[in-house]
Amino acid sequence: MAVATDRYVDYRLSLSLVGTVVKYLAAAPLFPVLVAIYYGESVVPFVATSAVMVAVGLLLEQLSEESELGHREAFLLVSLSWLVIPILGTVPYLVAGNGVFTGPVSGPVNALFESMSGFTTTGSTVMGEISFERHSRALLMWRQLSQWLGGMGILVLMVAILPELSVGGAQIMNEEAPGLSIEKLTPRIQETARALWKIYVGLTVLAALVYFGLDAVGLGTNMGVYNAVAHALTTLPTGGFSPEGRSVEAFSPAIQWAFVPFMVVAGTNFALFWYALDGRVDKLTDNAEFRSYLAVMGLVTAALTALLFTGLGLSGATPNVGAIPGNLENSLRQATFQVAAIVTTTGYASMDFNSWHPVAQTLLLFAFFLGGSAGSAAGSIKIVRWVLVRKAMYRSLFTSVHPDAVEPVRVGDDAVAEETLRDVFVFIMIFLTLFVVSTVLLYVDSLFVARMDLTGLQAMSVAIATLGNVGPGFGAVGPMNSFELFSAPAKLYMVFLMWIGRLEILSVLVILTPAYWRS
Repeated sequence: MAVATDRYVDYRLSLSLVGTVVKYLAAAPLFPVLVAIYYGESVVPFVATSAVMVAVGLLLEQLSEESELGHREAFLLVSLSWLVIPILGTVPYLVAGNGVFTGPVSGPVNALFESMSGFTTTGSTVMGEISFERHSRALLMWRQLSQWLGGMGILVLMVAILPELSVGGAQIMNEEAPGLSIEKLTPRIQETARALWKIYVGLTVLAALVYFGLDAVGLGTNMGVYNAVAHALTTLPTGGFSPEGRSVEAFSPAIQWAFVPFMVVAGTNFALFWYALDGRVDKLTDNAEFRSYLAVMGLVTAALTALLFTGLGLSGATPNVGAIPGNLENSLRQATFQVAAIVTTTGYASMDFNSWHPVAQTLLLFAFFLGGSAGSAAGSIKIVRWVLVRKAMYRSLFTSVHPDAVEPVRVGDDAVAEETLRDVFVFIMIFLTLFVVSTVLLYVDSLFVARMDLTGLQAMSVAIATLGNVGPGFGAVGPMNSFELFSAPAKLYMVFLMWIGRLEILSVLVILTPAYWRS
């Protein structure tokens, strides 16, 4: 048996395991096949996708015999899996686009953008018009399913079900799972992966039942079974895709309120729910990151509610905003919903926040950078990193006054290693540098290539929406609009941002360094 060592990168082994993952993932398109059969739509796009996945998977598997997965091979496996799978995920869009259903998503670049946005749970879209008249229900359900698969992590799922990935499972999950590291809940990493997916599936089912239940008892509108399932599939992964062109604005206030707790749950470390179900509720209530997560959302929500209630946060330029000033429930609901959607990077919209004043939009832009908890499905920087930055800054001030003091940075009762603090600062610096560079590049493209005439605030929202896997931005890329007007090179660049953003940037960038490939 060949063994991968740390003296070189066994890229054949990584590609072979990518093939194994793709081969098993070929079962996923069978769900939209069932939807297509039920609604009398074409099954060809999804049967073709399964066939292509099986063929590619079997072909890649031949590149290497089974062997031990090393540290470098795990980096490559994770990065390539999250590139290859979205590429194969374009097949339904391309086949449907060349058949009965046509639209902006049918082109190769647009199809790749939509697929990458789906699997990375970004939620940005190039579908100019989202409707059942323009796209089949099965194709729209494929969008939803792609986000659900990507939320908890495709490779976390594969570690849970494939024995060949269990040996290097801890390394794979650490590189794929959003956050600093994944917590080992059980003695065997495979059991940990299964536990996380069981919680994820259970919460998804609960969300679907609640959404449909509210509609069934007369508290909802326009939901039904299809929409309940479709939106549950994109709530828990913090995805934000919706088969409704107006997103969650299409539903009643009661249903909009029902989305909020599930978005908050989706942005919480899923390991904490495992402890809570095991009777250790204190692990949830005493968690410093969880408390900071709720506190920050509460503060931003309060400020935004005040702006909307007083009318100071509204532009006054659109007719649908008149219902908010002086209406406390509406102001509170819109603020609570949008803060939860943006902080958790879900990206749903309960109204078009393009109608908000730049002051309110700037406050919302601040929320783009927060992110949910480590170990959740959320993207962006993550609350725990900001907690560590705040504590490290306080320590720096404290040791300036008391230079002989030994003051470790703590999260709860645990001291944080200096290496971890260094990695946090490096990550945030790289993230912000990429954000600034991307803002400039996309702003230039919008002005001189796409002719979109974005403002600086809108260009910043485009960059953070894709790099942070948030979804919508402001202006032409607002929650009721799409990214279709950007040029093809800009869209491919945003595909790159979504890819590296989902894998916490470093997992991808490390394989682009010469040192990674040297012995």
